[in-house]
Amino acid sequence: MRKRVANSTMGFPSRGFSNTMFLKRKIIFAGVAGLLALEAPAQTVPPAPANNSRPMRIVTGGTGGGNDFLSRILAQGLTSLRGQQVIVDNRPSGVIPGEIVMRSAPDGHTLVVYGSSFWTAPLLQETPFDPIRDFTPVTLAAFTPNVVVIHPALAATSMGELIALMKAKPGTFNYATSGTGSANHLAGELFKVMAGVNMVRINYKGPGQAISDLMAGQVQVMFATATAGLTQARAGKLRALAVTSLKPSALAPELPTVAAAGLAGYEAVSPYGIYGPARIPAALVNDLHRDILDILQRADSKTRLFAAGLEIVGSSPAQLTAAMKADQLKFGKIIKAAGIKIE
Repeated sequence: MRKRVANSTMGFPSRGFSNTMFLKRKIIFAGVAGLLALEAPAQTVPPAPANNSRPMRIVTGGTGGGNDFLSRILAQGLTSLRGQQVIVDNRPSGVIPGEIVMRSAPDGHTLVVYGSSFWTAPLLQETPFDPIRDFTPVTLAAFTPNVVVIHPALAATSMGELIALMKAKPGTFNYATSGTGSANHLAGELFKVMAGVNMVRINYKGPGQAISDLMAGQVQVMFATATAGLTQARAGKLRALAVTSLKPSALAPELPTVAAAGLAGYEAVSPYGIYGPARIPAALVNDLHRDILDILQRADSKTRLFAAGLEIVGSSPAQLTAAMKADQLKFGKIIKAAGIKIE
């Protein structure tokens, strides 16, 4: 459009036009050009920033533990980065945090931070939501591997020796878990299937009592959280044999993986995902993803998360969805075969 105006203006002095007509036309086109000049910048003005006047809420499980710790680091970072109040809303662990967020408005003001039980729960019990259908993934923020720890009296110094010992005396050894369907429970059941061993599960109400009984020799094996397992192993109260991540962990560089003991593909970690309710606009998801990754990559965040036993991932939303589906497929088979249910 501008090109045609310029050509017409350049042709004004040609024959057939009076000076008066030329002047009038010039004034008219100058006015049009001025209006176009005023309108042009409006087309390149970036969209208005999101409404940060309302508090933002991160819903998660009970106080203490990886979910709560990660939520508080994110809340502090988002408050500083966005100039927006961000509240951590601790609720009883289970399906309650997910149900709250599922019913929230898809405006980016409510998120849930939760581990793999968020997407394995529907495999174990009736839940009011579908973790794939009813939520918008933001990022797989971090994960912590479990550590295979045993009582020091057990005659095994490697995973290979432990497997051989269990195969020689099937059903003789037991392992501790901190709840039905917990990460350490599913890690143990996956190990039983892949290693072809039979060990008896002893369930506890929480990880603290399970670790205590392991140190006392009441149970022989546990797929403990990295923080608890490594602390006691480095103090000489337990023996650590391997990490359950697919690759060696920076948290315990001295330990091999379970997969290296001949169980190719073995992986059972505790991931921490971040989600919003379904149908959050893509632009808001992109903003949240960018800001959360900014916080995770800060030096102080890395230091604090590493000290708490968390390794940073910072995946794309699509990668989080893929991880959820892969875990549901893998552990769905284990749960069905073992008949695991939460009553």
